[in-house]
Amino acid sequence: MTAEAVQAAAPRPAEAPSAPVPTGGDRPLSIAMLTYKGNPFCGGQGVYVRHLSRELARLGHTVEVIGAQPYPVLDEGVTLTKLPSLDLYRQPDPFRTPKRDEFRDWVDALEVSTMWTGGFPEPLTFSLRARRHLAARRGQFDVVHDNQTLGYGLLGGPGALGAPLVTTIHHPITVDRRLDLAAATDWKRRASVRRWYGFTRMQKRVARRLPSVLTVSGSSRQEIVEDLGVRPDRIHVVHIGADTDLFSPDPAVPEVPGRIVTTSSADVPLKGLIHLVEALAKVRTENPDAHLVVVGKRADDGPVAAAIERLGLSGAIEFVKGISDAELVDLVRGAQIACVPSLYEGFSLPAAEAMATGTPLLATTGGAIPEVAGPDGETCLAVPPGDAGALAAGLLRLLGDDTLRRRLGAAGRERVLARFTWRQAAIGTAERYREALARQGGSQLGSSLAATRRT
Repeated sequence: MTAEAVQAAAPRPAEAPSAPVPTGGDRPLSIAMLTYKGNPFCGGQGVYVRHLSRELARLGHTVEVIGAQPYPVLDEGVTLTKLPSLDLYRQPDPFRTPKRDEFRDWVDALEVSTMWTGGFPEPLTFSLRARRHLAARRGQFDVVHDNQTLGYGLLGGPGALGAPLVTTIHHPITVDRRLDLAAATDWKRRASVRRWYGFTRMQKRVARRLPSVLTVSGSSRQEIVEDLGVRPDRIHVVHIGADTDLFSPDPAVPEVPGRIVTTSSADVPLKGLIHLVEALAKVRTENPDAHLVVVGKRADDGPVAAAIERLGLSGAIEFVKGISDAELVDLVRGAQIACVPSLYEGFSLPAAEAMATGTPLLATTGGAIPEVAGPDGETCLAVPPGDAGALAAGLLRLLGDDTLRRRLGAAGRERVLARFTWRQAAIGTAERYREALARQGGSQLGSSLAATRRT
């Protein structure tokens, strides 16, 4: 189905006249937060929804997260409304074909047919379901906050959704597409990548029509302007942060000699794990205790698995997955180094979280990482992205210098406390909600005055 056909087929509720919406000054707001993929253990978007919704609730707002599988894990004070997809990518049966009795409507059929032809349907199909859900609950929310769905179903303004829309774009997925294409080894893989990322065409079209876009860094803001064509005056940077109560130093946790920790999916080129694997091989020639713990899923094959086998590192690299928050924090606390080897990041929560524990950080300068990690030699060690030799040199320098590790660890935590907390993120986000409400109120007032003049 073409983009135009999908837009035409999307349910369009009747436009009902409504009175100007008061901006309310500091009154608590009722917020619908949309997330098509909300699991906080498999991506930064889920972490964003969990922590931002909690802090907005602590500020006194009412937050209802409307999400699809994998469902968000939320904290006390936040409501979850499930808006289920067909869950076509669930484990242990990804790319499954649903049974006939699972189909509910034409959106389900669209979801399956897109998956069958190699595309990724969830941003579009979730947006269509969300539009229908919000239309049925018109008047219940002050603002709708979309977490990077960017689907056609969210177009149409407050009249379609029942409230003004604010959208977060962490970074354009077109960046991921470029890096995956560059890593593709043959034409078949390149064709598959292009088809999978077909939804980015929709996201470009939708992004250009959005009235208010939030993003997490200046680097992402520039990428959104260049890749998606969004007008700069519509984009606002609201930094996100670490849970500094959870991610905090604890002297009782022993430091494990040689431990390096990173967060990465094994074969996502953007994360740069293969360069860290190659760096570890170089480091172990001088420091045999050096070993890597990867928070993420291990791939059974692919470039990273091949590199581990080729370099004889099977006993020096451990992948951990599905651990609790407390286990993750202690894992980072016990490391001598936290490393972010990414080629690009729109923000880098792992960097902020590691710094908050007081663990010294070695990070690349890819994307927005320098905005988070700070100056080289002051709050971290910084190296160019994609450079295994530079990563190895940074690891050896940190492993061999206790004083440097302590200094960078302490400075890193102070930087996070001063700049990157979820409370600060919630305050900044709520300010943008009120601006969206004020724009809607002004627009409605202008329309009312124009109608009065015509009569």
